[in-house]
Amino acid sequence: MSGESNAAKRRDIVKLIANGFEVEMLPDGNAYAVKFKGPTGTPYEGGIWKIRVQLPDNYPFSSPSIGFMNKIFHPNIDEKSGSVCLDVINQTWSPLFNLQNIFECFLPQLLAYPNPVDPINAEAAALFIDKPGEFHEMVSQFVRKYATEETYSLNGAGIDCDSESSLSELE
Repeated sequence: MSGESNAAKRRDIVKLIANGFEVEMLPDGNAYAVKFKGPTGTPYEGGIWKIRVQLPDNYPFSSPSIGFMNKIFHPNIDEKSGSVCLDVINQTWSPLFNLQNIFECFLPQLLAYPNPVDPINAEAAALFIDKPGEFHEMVSQFVRKYATEETYSLNGAGIDCDSESSLSELE
């Protein structure tokens, strides 16, 4: 890793913490977990997720790897792995972006405005399009079951308690 890359990583982590995000180093030492709250005015409001963030060696010139560690029901997030399908992170990343952009803009916008046309979770996309009321109820069920302060604290590493998931599945 270059010194410039390390400085960018440290700077972005410090900015997140300074802006009120809880950040912890994961046991593997190569990734962080960031506490992320569902945006106000969305069905995800009140939910608390642990987001795994892995910064590549050449960050910020390459995008970070982002994944939800506890379950979420969303057309653009894989329910099992937590992988996020978001162009700005996966394809159109710019070194001008940083972790603060991801947690204060990109992820809240994704939760507020799902893209059911390009889903990673077809079931969530179909409900979002065809039965919005059922979609909102399913999101609420997931929030109550997997994204409360209690479940966030209970499962420590953020892994869903009734799944066989492991951190290696998120890489």
